[in-house]
Amino acid sequence: MPLEVTLGQHSLAGRKGLNQDFHGAVVPTGSALQLKGIAVALADGIGSSPVSHIASAAAVRGFLDDYYATSEAWSVRRAAQRVLGATNAWLHAQNQRGDARFDKDRGHCCTFSALVLKGRDIHVLHVGDTRVYRVHAQALEQLTEDHRVQLGAQQSYLGRALGAAPHVEIDHRCLEAEAGALYLLASDGAYERLDAASVHTALACWPHDFDAAARVLVQVARERGSTDDATVQLLRIDALPPQEAQPWQARRAQLRLPPPLAPRMVFEGWTLVRELHASARSQVFLALDPQTGGQLVVKVPAVDLREDAEALDRFLLEEWVARRVRSPHVLQAWAGERAREHLCVAMEYVEGQTLAQWMTDHPRPDLDSVRGLVAQLAKGLQALHGKEMLHQDLRPENVMVDRNGTVKIIDLASSHVAGLAEATPALRATRIVGSLQYTAPEYFVGGPPTAAADLFALAVLSYQMLSGQLPYGLQVTQLRAPADLQRLRYVPLRHHRPELPAWLDAVLHKALQPDPARRQEAVSEFVHDLHRPGAALLRPRALPLVQRNPVLFWQVCTVVLGLATVVLTGLRALGR
Repeated sequence: MPLEVTLGQHSLAGRKGLNQDFHGAVVPTGSALQLKGIAVALADGIGSSPVSHIASAAAVRGFLDDYYATSEAWSVRRAAQRVLGATNAWLHAQNQRGDARFDKDRGHCCTFSALVLKGRDIHVLHVGDTRVYRVHAQALEQLTEDHRVQLGAQQSYLGRALGAAPHVEIDHRCLEAEAGALYLLASDGAYERLDAASVHTALACWPHDFDAAARVLVQVARERGSTDDATVQLLRIDALPPQEAQPWQARRAQLRLPPPLAPRMVFEGWTLVRELHASARSQVFLALDPQTGGQLVVKVPAVDLREDAEALDRFLLEEWVARRVRSPHVLQAWAGERAREHLCVAMEYVEGQTLAQWMTDHPRPDLDSVRGLVAQLAKGLQALHGKEMLHQDLRPENVMVDRNGTVKIIDLASSHVAGLAEATPALRATRIVGSLQYTAPEYFVGGPPTAAADLFALAVLSYQMLSGQLPYGLQVTQLRAPADLQRLRYVPLRHHRPELPAWLDAVLHKALQPDPARRQEAVSEFVHDLHRPGAALLRPRALPLVQRNPVLFWQVCTVVLGLATVVLTGLRALGR
């Protein structure tokens, strides 16, 4: 069942004759409907400006055009704020070039409200004093807050609007959508004269023509004394997609499961050369494309997973993600285009070794070599994070080092994609999808997925490359409750490599904090600290005995407990 709505809208100019309101809506089809949703937008230019109608038209047109041009991986909030931020900057630039530089009341300024219905959520975006309501049986529930500053009982001014300042704060709310829910967007020329009863009366008269119902409501506002521009938009949710819907489910249903594969076999037009890897999740072959002579990697799901719908969806996710990230440090999808009959993914071939093998070959690498590898890994993660994606399974086996020393992050099937998680509630469940010993502690206690989790995994890899050990051993895998986080004990790197600088432990320990809020803010900051640590990290810090020398700590504890036992035994004997 696809997302379905009924939509209607109408606008009427006020007594000035020039309508400074502007409205619009987009109901896309295909993947855009699922990945970007339905958008409804309304803008109202400020009445004192002779050019505010230009601002409101630019705001609505720009939003409806550019929102659908943003990355499918982005969340609604990020995409909308980027688009509206660009519109605000353009409007403000027009003001700075003209008379509005000295009189903002005559500039390119407008208020703005929008609804984006995506998946099973409805997003409310707002700045100014246009309004969004949910229509109930007896009342209108206002979902936006008017950005007006009251100077007195009868006087107020607009405190926030598009174009009024170089930067603008956009209010965002995300609400659970419900089938049958009805929403109203309106400018002040309409909502000041309308109530729930008038909305339901109009809909009762025009149940199958929401444009006519909106026209009736605008006319009602005019009859009740409105002299301003009046705009009304009505949106009713008729059907919501199922919770488990994912963008590639239809494609998966059209693909056949692959047959048993073997070298020299022709599969999907490619000639299989040899098996590269086989695991519980997939079988990977090196293949040749006869048309170009180029090499590629063909991956098919493991036999045991062929009845697991969720596993197959994650399997297809890898190529979907790879086609949307452009970085020399993230594995790319095969560049060719070819219709496929079987369920498989095609990726670029990287000739080299895994980071796991590199660590075997370099058991005690120098710090500069590790910093070089970490910097490349960080660039790959930054490319993912820039698209609001998380890798979630960064480990030595999922990193390739090619013959030129270039590092590439591979195996993107465990990625978290913010835009997909919005559209698919089933993808939001906080569950561990990566290898336990590299998974951030917050995942074990129900924390949300954030970029800080990838930073934690990167720091674990850095520590392991330098020492051959894990910073917490297997402690992290035993976490069950938030209180358990306090019991994690970091083992200083210098226990394994005393020749390394003391500040390095401070950098790693910060990135490996159990609380994600105490880590570096981004992987770029972590890389910077590895090369140029700040004064706070260079300052000597007295570590607790349990971290400086765990063996001595427990020996002291044993001695103290032994003495306490002897003393208590003696006291009990004297008491007798």
